[in-house]
Amino acid sequence: MRAPRLEIDLAHIEDNTASLAGRLQGRGIGVTAVTKAVRGNLPIVTAMLAGGAQGVGDSRIATLATMRMAGVTAPATQLRTPMISEAAQVVAWADQSCNTEPVVLACLSEAAGRAGRHHGVILMVELGDLREGVMPEDLPAVLGRVMSLPHLDVRGLGANLACRNGVVPDEVNMAVLDRLVGDCETTLGRPLAVVSGGNSANLSWALRAPDVGRVNDLRLGEALLLGRDPLDRTAIAGLHQDAFVLVAEVIESGTKPSAPWGRLGETANGPGTAPLDRGPIAQSILAIGRQDIDPEGLVPPDGVAIIGCSSDHLLVQTARPLAVGRQLSFGLGYGALVRAMTSPFVARCFVRRSLLRAQ
Repeated sequence: MRAPRLEIDLAHIEDNTASLAGRLQGRGIGVTAVTKAVRGNLPIVTAMLAGGAQGVGDSRIATLATMRMAGVTAPATQLRTPMISEAAQVVAWADQSCNTEPVVLACLSEAAGRAGRHHGVILMVELGDLREGVMPEDLPAVLGRVMSLPHLDVRGLGANLACRNGVVPDEVNMAVLDRLVGDCETTLGRPLAVVSGGNSANLSWALRAPDVGRVNDLRLGEALLLGRDPLDRTAIAGLHQDAFVLVAEVIESGTKPSAPWGRLGETANGPGTAPLDRGPIAQSILAIGRQDIDPEGLVPPDGVAIIGCSSDHLLVQTARPLAVGRQLSFGLGYGALVRAMTSPFVARCFVRRSLLRAQ
């Protein structure tokens, strides 16, 4: 079978979604399936929706457009603040978008007016991670601006944590979001339909907090796809961690020195660090590299250690040289999955891992 490839178990993705959607439903929280890691792949998106996700969300409007044209009718959210240059596309393909900038909101209103429709807005607020978000003290002014725009509907507030600086969602910052929701509802004179509390990093808080307050939506990607908690990459109980497996093929194998010789400069990927001289080692090269994956996000099989990676070659060490043509299977972290799903050189095939184990 062709390599490199991603082996994808749709049943495990649906199981993961059903498990988390069920747990969160008991807390009054729905799931928006984040599709950016899989580029809106239709079978994967279908599995997430079949598992109970109530809508889809993506950072790139082109992916939302692809899903729409493929027949996905679930509510669609543009997760990244839209570019001014794509305002018309956002209005055309997304039911609502996450926003922070008044100038962008004005362009969305104009585009919606030209299209003869209204566009939903979720205002993102800053809770400390310092990625996107309106500062809390600036929220009243931004809200007032949105209310003055004729073709926009304020549907909710949202927040994002643990992406840039790893700020952990907890009772303190979630209480700030609750307070801001109350302030906005007083200004609007009506309740907000959506309070999007965060991403997969919010799961520990959402499932254990005595009170989740007004949060009624989480944007989940990594947890559904990989079954892991982004805060520490530990496995989430009851979920599958093997819905995605990367398979790569050995193209060179033998015994080589462990330390380079000659005068050293920068590597193809920037400054390098010369490895320690450990004597001769069994080194194999697999036909995949940084153009296709994030090597730091790969989980090698037992007995295999990753010792280097260039744009096209992944180098591993084993107890003895591997046979040329042998294929190795790796687990993936979120960054490695994103890059592998983006690479045109990585094939995708759908498997039932339970059936493979039974054979």
